[in-house]
Amino acid sequence: MRFPMSRGLLAGLLAAAATLPAAAQSAETKTDSLTIRRLYDEALLRGQSYENLRTLTGTIGGRLSGSVQAEKAVQWGKEVMEKMGLDRVYLQEVMVPHWERGAREKAEAKPAKGKGTAFNVCALGGSVGTNGKLKAQVVEVRTWEELAALPDDKVRGKLVFFNRPMNPTYVETGHAYGEAGDQRRKGAIEAAKRGAVGALVRSLSLAHDDYPHTGTMSYDDKVTKVPAAALSTNGADQLSALLKANPTLTFELEMSCRQLPEVKSYNVVGEIKGSKYPNEIIAVGGHLDSWDLGQGAHDDGTGCVQSMEVLRLLKATGQRPERTIRAVLFMNEENGNRGGIKYAELAKTAGEKHLAAMESDGGGFTPRGFSVEGTPAMLQRLQQWQPLFRTYGSGEITAGHGGTDIGPLKDQAQVLIGYDCDSQRYFDIHHTAADTFDKVNRRELELGNASMAALVYLLSKYGL
Repeated sequence: MRFPMSRGLLAGLLAAAATLPAAAQSAETKTDSLTIRRLYDEALLRGQSYENLRTLTGTIGGRLSGSVQAEKAVQWGKEVMEKMGLDRVYLQEVMVPHWERGAREKAEAKPAKGKGTAFNVCALGGSVGTNGKLKAQVVEVRTWEELAALPDDKVRGKLVFFNRPMNPTYVETGHAYGEAGDQRRKGAIEAAKRGAVGALVRSLSLAHDDYPHTGTMSYDDKVTKVPAAALSTNGADQLSALLKANPTLTFELEMSCRQLPEVKSYNVVGEIKGSKYPNEIIAVGGHLDSWDLGQGAHDDGTGCVQSMEVLRLLKATGQRPERTIRAVLFMNEENGNRGGIKYAELAKTAGEKHLAAMESDGGGFTPRGFSVEGTPAMLQRLQQWQPLFRTYGSGEITAGHGGTDIGPLKDQAQVLIGYDCDSQRYFDIHHTAADTFDKVNRRELELGNASMAALVYLLSKYGL
């Protein structure tokens, strides 16, 4: 929908366009600037993503792959896009893992004499259960080298406690998360190789609180599968202090999680056909599944509603894209990436040509720009549009990771693009019970919607 602009606003936009390099000062540039302004105005005045997110999180909640909630989310996504009046809405069948947490986990540290200390813990995604109450002493390590240096009798029959914090000196928190994540992913394997009966892992967060963070872990079929649980950061600090005072204390852990047979699920896809180049596709997406502790609001409900909103914004502002724009709600990013793999597989089988794929999976915080996974020439091409985004605070276009869901498209799409937003608060709530709707700021979410829609508009108009 088009709507009138004030003369002051129009003058400001034209002035902004005039600050571009001489080669960029053209009628097209001014037209693009005005179109992008309309996309932002539509998002900020009549945006629908926030209310869509309210429904997804409040009515359905956490959506772990294979769950009833995930099944409901698929139908919800399909209904929302059908109501948008897109050219096509459809489902892509995909088999996904089905892991259940079961009853709430329990943990307690007990000295030989005296009162025990209870801990907030949660099973890591994919972990086996404890088959009742697991009781063992604890050995604390911070690095793989520390574990390797321990004699076998110091590890055998014990719980290995991996207590390496995320590095707080990195400005980019995702860097710290990636660096510390190896202990969560393979801690149970390395502990079991040494004869340990389980693994305890410090939550991947820079915050100091009592929320344990879940997340996927892995097993090796050649190594005994042992239970793996996350401690909150406060709990990890407390256990470390208790061990220093009493290295022989006993830790009791009780988890009833289990792995069930795979379940049929779906990616949800909606698209607007391109007016000039319908066979060139620009995909934009987020993952529909989430962990089960919270509502999956920032991870990744925001990415899903933003991706759908990109299509609505284009329609509402009268933009008929020249290339086909496709919103994809991927299933099973959290513990398998089956949806991303299946989407790329089907695209390749169908001989589809993906011009670009964009992903939003860093929360719905204040937009900063985009990370680009592609050739230097592709990065340079996208950076030519930076002046159009600077007015809105989202002009950082740098080399970086595109995203897990779109990763399988790397050899098919010309470029992969990750939507970047302020990450400083993301890992405070990531994979926790605190990832709820009330943590999402409406204005920040809508600014992100418009940023994504603006880049999709430019890609559709000019290609690569």
